[in-house]
Amino acid sequence: MYLRRCYRRKDGKRHAYWALVESYRTSRGPRQRVVAWLGVMDERGRLGVKRCAEKQPGYQTDLFTRTEPEWVEVDVKRVRVERSRKFGGPWLGRELLRRLELDRFLEERLPNGREEIPWSAMAMILILGRLCEPSSELHLAEHLYEASAMSDLLGVPEEKVNEDRLYRTLDILLPHKKALEKLLKERLGELFDLDYDLLLYDITSTYFEGQAEGNPQAQRGYSRDHRPDCKQVNIALVVSRCGMPLGYEVFAGNRHDATTLEEILAHMEELYGRAGRVWIMDRGLASEKNVRFLRAGGRRYILGTAKNSLRKFERELLSENWKQVHEGLEVRLVPAPDGEEVFILCRSAERQATGTSDARTLREAHRRRISEDRRKLWQTSAEIGRRGAPRRTAPGTKHTCGAAVRCARRGACPGLHATAVDEGRELAGVGAAE
Repeated sequence: MYLRRCYRRKDGKRHAYWALVESYRTSRGPRQRVVAWLGVMDERGRLGVKRCAEKQPGYQTDLFTRTEPEWVEVDVKRVRVERSRKFGGPWLGRELLRRLELDRFLEERLPNGREEIPWSAMAMILILGRLCEPSSELHLAEHLYEASAMSDLLGVPEEKVNEDRLYRTLDILLPHKKALEKLLKERLGELFDLDYDLLLYDITSTYFEGQAEGNPQAQRGYSRDHRPDCKQVNIALVVSRCGMPLGYEVFAGNRHDATTLEEILAHMEELYGRAGRVWIMDRGLASEKNVRFLRAGGRRYILGTAKNSLRKFERELLSENWKQVHEGLEVRLVPAPDGEEVFILCRSAERQATGTSDARTLREAHRRRISEDRRKLWQTSAEIGRRGAPRRTAPGTKHTCGAAVRCARRGACPGLHATAVDEGRELAGVGAAE
């Protein structure tokens, strides 16, 4: 049986009607007959009639039998989205981890024990959370995990993910740091053709609000966050030319940057070798001991130098023989007197303009502070005069304008106010460049 559309004209208009038709065979060939006239029907009604007319087998059909959609009418103004999940980012991150073979590495290195949730699954949650929305473990447990599709992709229920379990996962991962760095180096090199001929090394710090008594590396030292009251740790990071992180180390918060170079170089050369590599570092690592260490190993390097080193190159700085690297930046190569090094002098128009602007801003701040101090001093002097301040001259000596009290009230005594101005200048420390 099947549905047939029939047309009929009424009042000059063409109307469509539906009929349920059955096919049967006769001696003269196949014929059709109308089983029922259905009249005017919408899409939903036609699908329902078609489903009822189809023959139903006596056994279960295939699990993936094609089904027809059901059409319903909805009020779009009352439709809203609830409990939406972020799917694209976690799915893409999971596929990348598979390409890197990181999922297999975690399953082999973090075998299952008596724990309810495998450590490898928790490590995957940490990695995907850091990739999709970098934040704290607390934010990941309380907000990000339930708002994403990670529970569906990894099979870990939302109620099983909490900050304590995430923190313990970090402790479980730490002993496998070197093996993990080696795996990533090999896989990233194969997938992205990374170049390790130029490495950049720098150090930053992060501080703790509490006492951090359980962390022996948490010490007070030079704070880049301007929090000398808090304990901190130093984090050393090595990245490639394109910015890909290659390795890191954590040092005590009171350790000087220059003392970390030998340890970092030994670790990185163990992973990537030494031949044909250039190290780039800022002036915080440019100590004489480090320079001797780099030279002794035959390593190539580019180090930032202190500003007072420019005094040695006053003549070269005034020369006109500069090479433009790009707009606003010029360089010049100057061999060292001993011939073992070459200094790269840089001249930046933008940096010069910034320095001039900073100096002008500093002078304006000094002027405002001095003016404010002078205004406060005049107010204090007048207040003392109204209360009956003692004379500033010897007893029995009068000011040129009369009594000291009267002078302070009217501000008309040259002697008294000249002294006040002189004292104000001493208090305000007038020394700013005018």
